[in-house]
Amino acid sequence: MTSKTTNKFSSEIRTRAVRLVFDHEAEHPSRWAAVSSIAAKIGCSAHTLNEWVKRAEVDTGKRAGLPSDMAEKMKALERENRELRQANEILFKASAYFAQAELDRPLKR
Repeated sequence: MTSKTTNKFSSEIRTRAVRLVFDHEAEHPSRWAAVSSIAAKIGCSAHTLNEWVKRAEVDTGKRAGLPSDMAEKMKALERENRELRQANEILFKASAYFAQAELDRPLKR
Protein backbone atom coordinates (compact mmCIF):
# COMPACT_ATOMS: atom_id res chain seq x y z
CA MET A 1 0.00 0.00 0.00
CA THR A 2 1.49 3.35 -1.02
CA SER A 3 0.94 6.74 0.45
CA LYS A 4 0.46 10.02 -1.38
CA THR A 5 3.93 11.11 -0.32
CA THR A 6 7.07 9.80 -1.93
CA ASN A 7 8.25 6.55 -0.38
CA LYS A 8 11.83 7.11 0.72
CA PHE A 9 12.35 3.45 1.55
CA SER A 10 12.14 0.56 -0.88
CA SER A 11 9.91 -2.38 -0.10
CA GLU A 12 13.01 -4.49 0.53
CA ILE A 13 14.23 -2.11 3.23
CA ARG A 14 10.78 -1.94 4.82
CA THR A 15 10.52 -5.74 4.82
CA ARG A 16 13.99 -6.13 6.31
CA ALA A 17 13.30 -3.52 9.02
CA VAL A 18 10.06 -5.26 9.99
CA ARG A 19 11.85 -8.61 10.13
CA LEU A 20 14.53 -7.06 12.36
CA VAL A 21 11.84 -5.88 14.77
CA PHE A 22 10.30 -9.35 14.93
CA ASP A 23 13.70 -11.04 15.27
CA HIS A 24 15.10 -8.72 17.97
CA GLU A 25 11.97 -7.75 19.89
CA ALA A 26 12.84 -10.13 22.73
CA GLU A 27 16.19 -8.39 23.26
CA HIS A 28 14.45 -5.14 24.22
CA PRO A 29 12.20 -4.30 27.16
CA SER A 30 9.26 -3.57 24.84
CA ARG A 31 8.30 -3.63 21.19
CA TRP A 32 8.48 0.17 21.11
CA ALA A 33 12.08 0.02 22.35
CA ALA A 34 12.93 -2.44 19.57
CA VAL A 35 11.15 -0.30 16.99
CA SER A 36 12.89 2.87 18.19
CA SER A 37 16.31 1.22 18.12
CA ILE A 38 15.91 -0.23 14.63
CA ALA A 39 14.27 2.91 13.23
CA ALA A 40 17.27 4.98 14.33
CA LYS A 41 19.60 2.57 12.52
CA ILE A 42 17.74 2.68 9.19
CA GLY A 43 16.93 6.39 9.33
CA CYS A 44 13.17 6.44 9.62
CA SER A 45 10.92 7.54 12.45
CA ALA A 46 9.87 5.02 15.07
CA HIS A 47 6.24 5.82 14.28
CA THR A 48 6.78 4.93 10.60
CA LEU A 49 8.48 1.64 11.42
CA ASN A 50 5.78 0.79 13.94
CA GLU A 51 3.14 1.33 11.22
CA TRP A 52 5.09 -1.00 8.90
CA VAL A 53 5.19 -3.63 11.67
CA LYS A 54 1.44 -3.34 12.31
CA ARG A 55 0.72 -3.58 8.54
CA ALA A 56 2.90 -6.71 8.33
CA GLU A 57 0.97 -8.26 11.22
CA VAL A 58 -2.35 -7.55 9.50
CA ASP A 59 -1.06 -8.97 6.21
CA THR A 60 0.11 -12.19 7.92
CA GLY A 61 -3.09 -12.58 9.96
CA LYS A 62 -1.46 -11.91 13.35
CA ARG A 63 -3.54 -8.74 13.80
CA ALA A 64 -7.13 -7.96 12.84
CA GLY A 65 -7.62 -5.69 9.87
CA LEU A 66 -7.89 -5.50 6.10
CA PRO A 67 -4.80 -6.99 4.39
CA SER A 68 -2.93 -4.73 1.97
CA ASP A 69 -3.90 -6.68 -1.15
CA MET A 70 -7.59 -6.52 -0.24
CA ALA A 71 -7.32 -2.81 0.59
CA GLU A 72 -5.76 -2.16 -2.83
CA LYS A 73 -8.49 -4.18 -4.59
CA MET A 74 -11.16 -2.31 -2.65
CA LYS A 75 -9.61 1.03 -3.54
CA ALA A 76 -9.48 0.07 -7.24
CA LEU A 77 -13.12 -1.05 -7.16
CA GLU A 78 -14.20 2.16 -5.44
CA ARG A 79 -12.37 4.18 -8.12
CA GLU A 80 -14.01 2.13 -10.91
CA ASN A 81 -17.41 2.55 -9.27
CA ARG A 82 -16.91 6.33 -9.07
CA GLU A 83 -15.88 6.47 -12.75
CA LEU A 84 -18.90 4.39 -13.80
CA ARG A 85 -21.26 6.63 -11.83
CA GLN A 86 -19.77 9.68 -13.58
CA ALA A 87 -20.14 8.02 -16.99
CA ASN A 88 -23.77 7.12 -16.21
CA GLU A 89 -24.49 10.70 -15.17
CA ILE A 90 -22.98 12.03 -18.41
CA LEU A 91 -24.98 9.54 -20.50
CA PHE A 92 -28.18 10.39 -18.64
CA LYS A 93 -27.69 14.12 -19.24
CA ALA A 94 -26.80 13.54 -22.88
CA SER A 95 -29.88 11.39 -23.49
CA ALA A 96 -32.09 13.99 -21.79
CA TYR A 97 -30.53 16.74 -23.93
CA PHE A 98 -31.06 14.82 -27.19
CA ALA A 99 -34.59 13.80 -26.20
CA GLN A 100 -35.45 17.45 -25.54
CA ALA A 101 -33.83 18.49 -28.84
CA GLU A 102 -35.96 15.90 -30.63
CA LEU A 103 -39.13 17.27 -29.02
CA ASP A 104 -38.20 20.85 -29.94
CA ARG A 105 -37.57 20.00 -33.59
CA PRO A 106 -40.33 21.14 -35.97
CA LEU A 107 -42.41 18.37 -37.53
CA LYS A 108 -41.82 17.55 -41.21
CA ARG A 109 -44.95 17.64 -43.36
